[in-house]
Amino acid sequence: MPQTISFAQAADFLKQHDNYLILTHKRPDGDTIGCAAGLCRALRKLGKTAYTLPSLDATSLLGSYLEGLSAPEGFAPDTVVSVDIAALGLLPDNAQPYRDRIDLAIDHHPSQEFFAKETCLEADKAACGEIIWKICTELGAMDGEIATPLYVAVATDCGCFVYSNTTPHTHRVAAALMEQGIPAKALNKRHFRTKSMRRLELESLILQNMHLYHGGTVAVAPISLEMMAQAGATSEDTDDLAAFLGQIEGVLHTATIREHEGGQCRISVRTRADLLNATRVCARLGGGGHKAASGCTVQGTVDQAERAILAAIDDQLSQPDQD
Repeated sequence: MPQTISFAQAADFLKQHDNYLILTHKRPDGDTIGCAAGLCRALRKLGKTAYTLPSLDATSLLGSYLEGLSAPEGFAPDTVVSVDIAALGLLPDNAQPYRDRIDLAIDHHPSQEFFAKETCLEADKAACGEIIWKICTELGAMDGEIATPLYVAVATDCGCFVYSNTTPHTHRVAAALMEQGIPAKALNKRHFRTKSMRRLELESLILQNMHLYHGGTVAVAPISLEMMAQAGATSEDTDDLAAFLGQIEGVLHTATIREHEGGQCRISVRTRADLLNATRVCARLGGGGHKAASGCTVQGTVDQAERAILAAIDDQLSQPDQD
C-alpha cells in the first residue's frame, strides 16, 4: 500500500496551508457532506479561507448542511482537499478541473486509489467523519456548528449505530460530538425516523418486485425509472434503500439496482462481511467500497444489471475465503 500520513500529520498540513476548496463525491451521502461541512467550519474557526465545492446532486436534506459554505463563482483555491472519496471516478463533473491537483485526501475506504499528493487513510473507521473529528480535535477546532454535520457523517454511515461497521470508537466519537450540545435527538429523527409517503410507496413497490436467491439469504431489488414514476418518488426518497432490504427476516446480503437516465444502473450492495465480501463483489463490475457495503455503476437495463451483480455474488459465495 502507498505511504499515508496520520491524522496528526493531516492536521499539521491543514495548519500550514490556506485558501481551501473541499470536494465531496457525486451522489453524496451524509458522510461526505458532513465531513465537508465540518472540516470547512473548523478551518474557518482557525481563521482560514475555506469553501466547499457546490454539490450538484445533494438532496435538500443533506444540502442544507452546506448552506453558507459553497465556493463563490471564480474562487481560485490554493489547496484542494477531498473527503470520503476513494477514486477519481467518484468526482462530480464540477470537480473535474481539480482531479490532478488534489493536495490531501481524507478517507476510510479500503479501495482508496491514492490519487492525491497526500492521503490520510484509516480504513478501520466506520465513517470518514470519525477521522475528521480526530483532525478537528487535533486542530483545537470544535464547537456545536462543527459537531452537528460531523455527527450526521458518523451516524449515517453506520445506520445510526446498528450496522456491523460500528465500533467502540464510533460510539466514543458520537459521544464526544454530543457533548458539544448538538441536537442529536432531532438529527436522529430527521435522518432515521422520518419517511415521506412517496418513500413508503416506493418501498412497497420494491417488495413486490424484489427477487430472493440462495435460499432467501440474498435479496436483489430492481428500482426502475417506471417504479420511481409510479411512486412519484425522486432522489430525495431513495436514501439508504440498500439497508431497507436487510430488514427482511433471513436476508443476509442485498443488492439494490437503481436505474438512471442514459442506460446506467447504480448498484448498492450490503452484506454480512464474514460471509460475503461486498468490495470483491463490486470490484468485478468496476466498483468498490467496504467489506460490508460497496457499490458500482454498470451500463444496461435493470435486468442486465441484476444478472451481472448476481453472477458476481454467486462467484464470491463459491469462494471459501472471504477475507
